[in-house]
Amino acid sequence: MQVPSVDTPDSEPPAEPVQPLIENAREQTRSLAERFAQKVDSWFGDGGAGEPGGRVTRGLLSLGVLHRRDRDTEVDLRFTARLRLPNFEKSAYLFIGRDDPRSAVKDTPESNALSGKPQLLTSRPDERSFLGGLGGALGKQFSFRAGVSAHLEPFVQLRYDRTWAVAPDQVVGFRETVFWSRGDRFGSTTALTYEFALQPQLALRWISAATITQETRNVEWSSNLGLYRDFGSQKLLSLELLSDGTGTQGNGVGLSDRGILAKWEQPLYRDWLLGEVAVGHFWLRPDSQSPRGRAWALGGTLKMRF
Repeated sequence: MQVPSVDTPDSEPPAEPVQPLIENAREQTRSLAERFAQKVDSWFGDGGAGEPGGRVTRGLLSLGVLHRRDRDTEVDLRFTARLRLPNFEKSAYLFIGRDDPRSAVKDTPESNALSGKPQLLTSRPDERSFLGGLGGALGKQFSFRAGVSAHLEPFVQLRYDRTWAVAPDQVVGFRETVFWSRGDRFGSTTALTYEFALQPQLALRWISAATITQETRNVEWSSNLGLYRDFGSQKLLSLELLSDGTGTQGNGVGLSDRGILAKWEQPLYRDWLLGEVAVGHFWLRPDSQSPRGRAWALGGTLKMRF
């Protein structure tokens, strides 16, 4: 009996070895998160026929390499996911992630919903740690989150979020978050946003936020003015003017950083594996008595949605 040749014209071309590896990594990550969601959801009941025992949404795994001239090169690993719990409540979800716990608890815009967005301005990878808890909606504008951050530190958030379309091409947003944690005690974060669609593919966005806590009584503020150009197919070019600082009582401005950051993001494989490169220049002042220094920054991030 003659063995057919594998080189016949009807044979399928061999698959690229990297594609099954990427697909398998995504499936394993999603499967792990779903099994965890199903386990937690089973604590609240068995579910009905055909009901999933837990569903994963907004899953994101990112790996970034960040370098700023005044710091060592840093590797930043983040993991975030929302886990729906149908046996608990239709509007409830479980969240887990690896992020800066203090920014996540305060609900600052750069850490809103554990976005996973790398920050070259002040956030550092060595400040990341795991955190998680339970969240849900309380009507249309109110929501809550309760959980634990690093070293089992408990925290609670109550958020009010509202947007207004002030014109066909302009939107204004307001968000107020009241929180409690053992480290900061009671505090609040106020965030304002303004978005202006200059063209169908070109938008201007401004985000400003201020946080005050019972522990320090200092005002931590940040501002981001960005221009965003959408090229379709998830390709995005942005240019952002960044600033943040701390207003200290009686001593004026303490920490104060300013910078300009340009970023390009596009898919690398299908629509769920994305790559981002960023370059920026920052003007830094560690305290009100020090002269402002300068530092270039360069970063690259690989993002996998699941």
